[in-house]
Parts: sequence; structure tokens; C-alpha cells
Amino acid sequence: MTVNDHIERFHGLPVFDFVEAFEEAEEEGRADAVRLPEADAVAWRIRLEYESEATFVERWEQFLGAVDTARVGALVIGQWSPEEPDSFREPMEAIIAAAGRLPALRALFVGDITYEECEISWIQQCDITPLLAAFPRLAELVVRGASEDWEGKGGLVLEPVRHEALKALRFEAGGLPGAIVRSVAGSDFPALERLELWLGVAGYGGDATMADLTPFLDGTRFPALRHLGLQNSEFQDDIAAAVAHAPVVARLESLNLSMGVLTDQGATALLEGQPLTHLRSLDLHHHFLTEEVQQRLRQALPEVEVDLSEPGKPDDQWRYVAVAE
Repeated sequence: MTVNDHIERFHGLPVFDFVEAFEEAEEEGRADAVRLPEADAVAWRIRLEYESEATFVERWEQFLGAVDTARVGALVIGQWSPEEPDSFREPMEAIIAAAGRLPALRALFVGDITYEECEISWIQQCDITPLLAAFPRLAELVVRGASEDWEGKGGLVLEPVRHEALKALRFEAGGLPGAIVRSVAGSDFPALERLELWLGVAGYGGDATMADLTPFLDGTRFPALRHLGLQNSEFQDDIAAAVAHAPVVARLESLNLSMGVLTDQGATALLEGQPLTHLRSLDLHHHFLTEEVQQRLRQALPEVEVDLSEPGKPDDQWRYVAVAE
């Protein structure tokens, strides 16, 4: 499976495509009078079309010149390379250089890119630690992709960091490096309420282990955490078995173990572990559970919103995560 669609909402706001509006205005001969919404009413997407003659930095400068950026609360960064995949480093540097013009920015999505634009495993990331330093009031950060460049250099990096304001953090990858998981665990996010990690597969660099996940499960990290997502994993049964006895679960409001290779073994461990009846929601979509075990989950958690959509065949020997390549 793949990432098929651009996001339509982010940080509680509808996403508005600035470049699409700008290009329409250019075609109509009114580039100096682009029709734009109020600056704080939308999450602004800046990205390039395939084979665009403009660079991302040029489109970014157009955005800075056309919008009251002092009121912008949410940004969505889409495709930043007009053809072949390229590192996020240069676009990131341009965004950081404008940090002083974005005092209200609270949410940033890096990599709203569909498979038609670039497979998730080809999205070339970089060291994104400077983003957190540049935006100390950022409340939500989503990063998609983790790949190195064509020479095997770069790739997604996060150094352990302290950030006072961050409330929601999600890494989406077909293969999330274990080093990223360990850096998240080693960071100090006292306000963090939501954490989601798409772990992915080894073939695309997903080399995190159960030991790397222990700090999220033992309750010693992130005192404000209320939602935990450990998703898209080939060892989803092992994760479920650990979650079944994890101290952190008692203070969660929602739990996401979806998108991975979850079988009856892992689901049974959940059923036989600590109570989950206090949860508002349990997301297990994209799974390989038998009808019998699905029914047991529904009966055991009648007041919990349990998502068991997208079932695979339980006896299928070719089980797969939801997002890899």
C-alpha cells in the first residue's frame, strides 16, 4: 500500500494550496492579485508541481511576500523537488531563515507527498533538529520519509533535544531508522501528548528493535503522553505483547497499533493483558486477525472505539505492513 492522497486538514485547519492558487493567477494574468484566504484561517501548503520551472525556494519567497506570515499558524510542506528526489536540507534552511517572520507558527508538516510524486521510501530527508530549535513554540510536527540521497549520504536525523512546547510528534516512514526512535526516546518533551511512529520494514531502513521502544512503554518518558502509536511494523505481535503489560497504557486515552503485521497472537496478548476498557479508542486497522479474535476484541471492549478495518487474510503467508515503499 502507499500514501495516495494529500492531507486535507492539519492542526484543525483546512489545507490551502498556495502554489495552486498562485499558478492559477499567473495563467489568468493576475499574479499580482492572487485570491487568498485569511492568513490564520488555513494550513498553508507550499510545494512544487512536477517539472516546475520554479524552485521551492522561489515559491517560498512568493509565499512570504503574498501572505501576512505573522498570522500563519500551520504550514504543510509538499514536494520540494520538481523531478528527481532531492534532500530537504535547502528548503529547510529557507524556512528556518524566515523563522522570525513566522511568530505564530504552531504546526509543521514536512513531506505531504503522495506516491505519484515520490514513493515514501525515496523522500530524502536531512537533520531536522534545527527546525525544533528555530521554532520553540511549535506544538505539532509531522515528518514523512527518511531516505538518504543517491550517494548514501544524509537521511533523516534527529539529535536528542529539549522542546518545551511540542505536544504532537509523528514520523511517517516505510522504514524508520532505529536511531530516530532512540533520539525521540532520548529527547525531553515535557508537553508531549501524542506520539506516533511508523516503524516500517528492514528493507527500507526500519531497524528499530523492541529495546528501542521500551522507554515509551515503561512510563518513564513524556509525562503528558495520552496517545501512543507504534505502527506499521513487521513485529507488531511483539509490540502488542509488550503493550499488554506496559505501565504507560494506564494513562493513555488512545492507542494505535495499526498498519502492521498483527495476528491472533498479538491480539490475544492484548486481551489477556491489562485492562484496556479505559481507552477511548484502539486502532488496529490493517491487520491479519481471524473473525473469532476480532469478535473477542469487540466483546471485551464494548465502550471502546475499536478500528478493525482493512483486514488481511489470517492464513496468508505473505503478510505486509500498510506502508513500505
